[in-house]
Amino acid sequence: MSGRFIAVVGPSGVGKDSVMAALAEARPDLFLARRAITRPSEAGGEDFDGIDENTFLRLEAEGAFALSWAAHGLRYGIPIAADMALAEGRDVLANLSRAVLTEAKLRFDRFEVLSLTAAPEVLAARLRGRGRESEAEITARLARAERVLPDHIAAIEIDNSGPLKQTVALALAALYPERAAR
Repeated sequence: MSGRFIAVVGPSGVGKDSVMAALAEARPDLFLARRAITRPSEAGGEDFDGIDENTFLRLEAEGAFALSWAAHGLRYGIPIAADMALAEGRDVLANLSRAVLTEAKLRFDRFEVLSLTAAPEVLAARLRGRGRESEAEITARLARAERVLPDHIAAIEIDNSGPLKQTVALALAALYPERAAR
């Protein structure tokens, strides 16, 4: 049986990458998809492979990505290694844009969405803390935070305003209910 592709979505600053890393630590059998993004690696924030636009387009044409999309003036790609992990029966965690969920649902046989939320003041503090955006960019990101998922996309929704440990426990219980029942 193939693994599940678990899309982790939510607004900027909600803690998607922190939650994903903690989930992978709790469940070493999970495959954590490391995105390729057309921004400099030293931009910080998340763990990603920074590549230039021409390299990205070449890799995309060569089939190096299981899924790719453009958002916010950047290009994003999930490496083809995710397909290999799924074929091995491993679940794959990937940080996705909400705008690409429909395509991902069509692309992957077993597909789930983990939608993270947080209180607006928590998002604002986290965005300011990472120091990557101007105040105007933070305001714009907070305005986009309320975007909802497409109607045909079901999601497990978890509030990540509190301690990471609590969020991870809730996510594991929702994703692996058979283990939580024991």
